[in-house]
Amino acid sequence: MKLTDGKKIRNFTLLLTCMYMVSYITRINYGAVISEIATDVGGKDLASLAVTGSFVTYGAGQLISGYMGDKIQARYLVFAGFLLTIAMNFTVSFLSNPIIMAVVWSVNGFAQAFMWPPVVKLMTEFLDGNNYKKTTVIVSYGASFGTMATYLISSLCVGVFSWRAMFVICAAIGLLMAVIWIKHCPLMDMKGSSVQTSEDAPKVKFGFPFIILVVMPIIVLQGALRDGVQTWMPEFIKSTFELKGFLAILLTGLALPLFSILSMRVTSKLYQSKITNEFLCAGTMLGIGMLSSGALFVCNGFNPVISTIFGAMLTGCMHGVNMIMVCMVPPHFGKYGRISLISGVLNACTYVGSALSTYGIAKFSENFGWNNTILLWAGIALAGLLICVIFAKSWRNFTRE
Repeated sequence: MKLTDGKKIRNFTLLLTCMYMVSYITRINYGAVISEIATDVGGKDLASLAVTGSFVTYGAGQLISGYMGDKIQARYLVFAGFLLTIAMNFTVSFLSNPIIMAVVWSVNGFAQAFMWPPVVKLMTEFLDGNNYKKTTVIVSYGASFGTMATYLISSLCVGVFSWRAMFVICAAIGLLMAVIWIKHCPLMDMKGSSVQTSEDAPKVKFGFPFIILVVMPIIVLQGALRDGVQTWMPEFIKSTFELKGFLAILLTGLALPLFSILSMRVTSKLYQSKITNEFLCAGTMLGIGMLSSGALFVCNGFNPVISTIFGAMLTGCMHGVNMIMVCMVPPHFGKYGRISLISGVLNACTYVGSALSTYGIAKFSENFGWNNTILLWAGIALAGLLICVIFAKSWRNFTRE
């Protein structure tokens, strides 16, 4: 049943946005203080194990969550995910062994996987096409709001208390959101769903799996840049300009989400009015991201604010690519009755890239330095751009079918 009342749509959008924001607060908080944790546990590579493990389990969990999202109420899947993530956030605040921390945070990654695919299912169930696009953009802002809140909380905790206090605070925020969610999230009519089920969906043509295989590497590449750069940007600024940890966290924590919001607004306007082909729209943002990496390379070492701005432009562009490829692509597969599953598969690809880059950037920067690492970022963006351009026509033909 579609929502038509403006007030109900706004309340529904607000609930989803707040939920997505809190999911980010309880998921990226480890990465926000990873440089401080690295000082305690003995190096970037050991500290990055937890983030890498969480990205792996998050990506794998997306497949399970996506499959279950087509069969189980989104309300209960998200609530279960919140309960588990609350427990893991609280637990990690007491740990010091990097291996045990990695195990606990990997469980947290799996818990977080039960957030996004069910939400996509909710939006496609209760919103028509235009409202879906508008709501998806607003809900995506939740990631930026959550990032900003996380870095503000973490800079405060690192400057006044310790990185451990942040996880306790984030667990408390998660608990509050879980209560609000279970009380206000609407229930879907699973039998009378407006989206086709797998039983009455048409047989899949060859173009269906082929085009998915083309979409997946684009998402992997943007995930590598979005989360890899975001995770290590505070360390890059801290080590390059010899800033105190909490100042580097605060500077990047404000700039990155602000540019992400701006990028998603620009991407949304571009997509809705100018470039309606998802591949070409994503390719445009990848191209801007590549140019941002080049500017960061040229200006590296001049000024921390300038470097942060260009790094924020790079991650912001990747948020725009993610919004197009993970949010706008799945509805095209509604006729197959697998929107939640497709959403889970595509979102999982993001975190394949995230897992590879989080650990990979730590090792690469230690061995080859930050200048070469920035060039690597530009090369990743270029690879994604080329794929988008090469297969834009194939995607256009698929969507017309």
